[in-house]
Amino acid sequence: MDTAMAFPGFVLHLKRAFDRHGYELYAVGGCVRDRLLGRPVTEYDLTTNARPEKIKELARETGPDSLYSVGEKFGTVGVIFGGVHVEITTYRGEWYEPGSRKPVVEFGTTLEEDLSRRDFTINAIAEEIDRPGLIDPFGGSADLHRRLVRAVGAPEERFRDDPLRLLRAVRFAASLGFEIERATATAIARCASQLANISRERVRDEMTRMLTGPAPDRALLLMADLGLLELVVPELLELREVATGGGRHKDIFAHTLAVVRGVPPDLVTRWAALLHDVAKPRTIGFVDGEVHFNGHERVGAEMARKILSGLRYDRQTIEAVAKVVGMHTHANSYSSQWTDGAVRRLVREAGDLLEPLLDLSSSDITSYHLHKRRAAAERVEELRSRIARIEEEASIQAMRPPLDGHDLMRMFGRPPGPWIRPIKDRLLELVLEGKLAPDDRETAERIARQLYGQETGQAESQAAQETP
Repeated sequence: MDTAMAFPGFVLHLKRAFDRHGYELYAVGGCVRDRLLGRPVTEYDLTTNARPEKIKELARETGPDSLYSVGEKFGTVGVIFGGVHVEITTYRGEWYEPGSRKPVVEFGTTLEEDLSRRDFTINAIAEEIDRPGLIDPFGGSADLHRRLVRAVGAPEERFRDDPLRLLRAVRFAASLGFEIERATATAIARCASQLANISRERVRDEMTRMLTGPAPDRALLLMADLGLLELVVPELLELREVATGGGRHKDIFAHTLAVVRGVPPDLVTRWAALLHDVAKPRTIGFVDGEVHFNGHERVGAEMARKILSGLRYDRQTIEAVAKVVGMHTHANSYSSQWTDGAVRRLVREAGDLLEPLLDLSSSDITSYHLHKRRAAAERVEELRSRIARIEEEASIQAMRPPLDGHDLMRMFGRPPGPWIRPIKDRLLELVLEGKLAPDDRETAERIARQLYGQETGQAESQAAQETP
């Protein structure tokens, strides 16, 4: 490979600027790994013996679009050329003190020392930028060929340096389709408890990368088998063996992994797929020998909130996942017997989460029987078609009852209060069912007076019964 031709011009300009001032600069880590695997490189990691302030000074000479600090106290400066990100990091060693969640960073090391403190051999390869040549002291190129994730040096020492590497090993193995080398896998299982020392935010970010990656099911299975899932989402381990009566057991965990694999790589959809049945072990019941999980979607929504809050996800993501989990059985119950009003209510309730909900519903049948999977796919496609037809007729989300709260207050001469909601809800329900036109105020007023009379009559009757 002609390295000088393979690197883009802005990386070569950076190399020449560092050379002019007597500093080293090499490509390293993920961009080298991906280049050697023939995968597209979307950003570049470079390493140097220059300190952060000098990195910024030299990078400015090359005329970047922008320059920013990624983690200057950790020795990293970010540069952007034409939308492509380049991160330049000072040679360093990094490790965690026992019981601390803040890394200790040591600058002033050599390239070889820097590589020796990296996580895995496939990420500990440096490459010359302006001429062919690899610096590969730990056999990373051979491990790429053998498709192995292997720790640099002593595995347990590398994991003590940064326990997040326990999850990174799983992510690389899953996303690259590699195996974890035996001694490294053994060390992961032995060091799993150290993951508790890592901030939940860092764990969250690794989970996000795994779930939105190409093989989330394999990543989750590796996490379970190596003892890591217990430290991240222990509730999922309860799915592995659920008694379903008659001495039989069902592995809901295997079903869950298949559902996660089957949905699009969107964060909300994948988390909803992962947690859609999380409450089944806690809601299991038996009636006439039949197993039931009554209310598992409602309990699951609350569990999803707790799990994602513990991982420090943002409120919008948490509520979106919880809503899809809470609605998934409703979508799964669709049949051609539903009225258009029932379809409208589903669409209105789902809002902008309709697509994740339908994607989950489509993937939620993982039976070995092909005809069942086909029937499930056809059911969701029919629902999509009906939604499209109905949306052509009217904008469901824009549907409103002919009368609003102000109209009702004027009609009955009453101030705001809880008496308004039941009347508005009934009028909206009639609109969604196609029994009342959105602009038919005359009919709406007649119905509102009937409903108001009923509500007033019930209130007077209750008051009379309570009077001694």
